[in-house]
Amino acid sequence: MTFSIEKELDNSINCLDIMIHNSVENFSFSTYRKPTITDTIIPNDSCHPYEHKHATIHYMLNRMNNYQLNKSSKEQEYTTIKQIMYNNKYDLSILNINRTKHMEKQEKNGTQKWAKFTYMGKETKFITKLFKNSPVKVSFTISRILSHRPTHKKTRNQLDKSRVYILICPDCNMKYVGQTGRSFRIRFQEHYHDFKYNNNKSKFAMHLLENHHSIGHIDNIMEVLYITKKGRTMDTIKNYYIYKETKNGNQINDKNIIKQNKIYDAVIQGEIDRSHTHSRHAIQ
Repeated sequence: MTFSIEKELDNSINCLDIMIHNSVENFSFSTYRKPTITDTIIPNDSCHPYEHKHATIHYMLNRMNNYQLNKSSKEQEYTTIKQIMYNNKYDLSILNINRTKHMEKQEKNGTQKWAKFTYMGKETKFITKLFKNSPVKVSFTISRILSHRPTHKKTRNQLDKSRVYILICPDCNMKYVGQTGRSFRIRFQEHYHDFKYNNNKSKFAMHLLENHHSIGHIDNIMEVLYITKKGRTMDTIKNYYIYKETKNGNQINDKNIIKQNKIYDAVIQGEIDRSHTHSRHAIQ
């Protein structure tokens, strides 16, 4: 670790994001920014939720209003914020809206409930509109890990991992959705064992036996739906696919456990709309 001493220059010294001015009578303050990062914020034309884009504006307004800046420093900071927004293609009219929201937020008391969503595009915004009139506020996160995206490719590496899967009856196309913290291959062998020895532990095996259907090879009837950590996320993903197959009339799991879910309905509708859009583009 190296320590250095920074001395005053023109009766001023920088401390983090504050510039301290030393006068004869007192100290005054202004905002300090490194020249190389002044305009480094998320551009308005980037693929991010607008909450992420506006977060920096909220932060700069919060800093301007809460730091002990004099009138001239505050006016200069406000001008700088407008310039940063202009350089990153933001509509300057939203600055007044954000300032108003900032003031309202400062006046609110009590704790606020939040729900976090992984931002996947316009479909995510469609879902979060369901919370518009609820006391729950929405925040977003971005997943940059490709392996966390849904996939239907049955590669050897995926089948050796654990997560959410689907089994498809080769005779009637009915589907069983499951999850496992072990290898997909081991889980498939358990279903196969129950089918071979007429056990009633596996609902997929029970369906095959009761309807005198055959069981296919793992590469033909087992698909990887989603790869994620075991826990609440895995449970939610599994429940979503069970819900989806129930809507399609293909579910083997248990129709009695399915209840109406507006969020799942919104996701399914988003997939349908996206499929129609792709079909129209393909025709064109």
